[in-house]
Amino acid sequence: MLYFLAELAQNLSALNVFRYITFRAGGAFMTALIFGFLFGRPLIELLRVRQGRGQPIRSDGPESHILTKAGTPTMGGLLILSAIVFSTLLWARWDNGYVWMVLFVTLCFGLIGFVDDYAKVRKQTHAGVSGRVRLGAGFAVALIAGGWAMYLHPPDLTGQLAFPVFKQFMLDLGWFFLPFAMLVIVGAANAVNLTDGLDGLAIMPVMIAAGSLGVIAYVVGRTDFTEYLGVHFVPGTGEILIFVAALIGGGLGFLWYNAPPAAVFMGDTGSLALGGALGAIAVATKHEIVLAIIGGLFVVEALSVIIQVAYYKRTKKRVFLMAPIHHHFEKKGWAEPQIVIRFWIVSLILAMIGLATLKLR
Repeated sequence: MLYFLAELAQNLSALNVFRYITFRAGGAFMTALIFGFLFGRPLIELLRVRQGRGQPIRSDGPESHILTKAGTPTMGGLLILSAIVFSTLLWARWDNGYVWMVLFVTLCFGLIGFVDDYAKVRKQTHAGVSGRVRLGAGFAVALIAGGWAMYLHPPDLTGQLAFPVFKQFMLDLGWFFLPFAMLVIVGAANAVNLTDGLDGLAIMPVMIAAGSLGVIAYVVGRTDFTEYLGVHFVPGTGEILIFVAALIGGGLGFLWYNAPPAAVFMGDTGSLALGGALGAIAVATKHEIVLAIIGGLFVVEALSVIIQVAYYKRTKKRVFLMAPIHHHFEKKGWAEPQIVIRFWIVSLILAMIGLATLKLR
């Protein structure tokens, strides 16, 4: 919204700064961060009163969780989502379709997660909305988002799948791009959801991945950068950086309260929304494969569950002591902060590798 103050620049040249994406991204970051600090504690107290016994803890999980995490309120993702929406609408251009598409996915997946969290708290069980309903709703949202992205993409990129490193090679998926985009968005949402199992574990890798995708969105939205790096040009995606900056600011505000020992959990409200946002940004920027590198930690977490379930059904034995894989390390005796910080380090390394593909030819 503040971008349109630049229209007054003819009379006041100082307002020209609102034309710059980088300036508005900084504003979005600070706005979301302050929003998180201002409303974090009141929201946590409200959730604590409303939820009573807080998020139900899995009885088959690590014993330490039952002792230390019982009674902690959930749905803290509402703080992140509120900060993102407020800051994005304040600082981003309202005439940019990519911003609205990413916001749409984020809020819809946040709503799916909220309904699931509400069911868990009300029934006091870790089983909320059925998996089929959640997946069905998620795929419906992703279908709309995939079609929206195809409409926004320039004609020479519509339905095309881009590859890192081999930048001149594009695979024409045609309308099959829609199911592919659906898998990317829904897969990212559920992978982040599976990762959210320890205090602070999911939010930092999400911010790292989002920051990397924000850089990519800014780069592919500028002809000078795309010509230099030899990557495809997707006009308009630079504005997604505003959303990403708001996500990082809101994420840091949330982490202040989610750091061990957590005063609040983000719940499915936050994890599904943030994962869906990562998938939507990747689809918008045509960097779906790079997302698998940048978000490699989420991929490993999801794969550990798939492998565990498939192997157990076949042999009645387990590959990991417990899945997702962060619980495997807990069972091996790693302390929770040790797991969290090491996973953060892995996420940062993967993000740097993913960003390096922009330069590699």
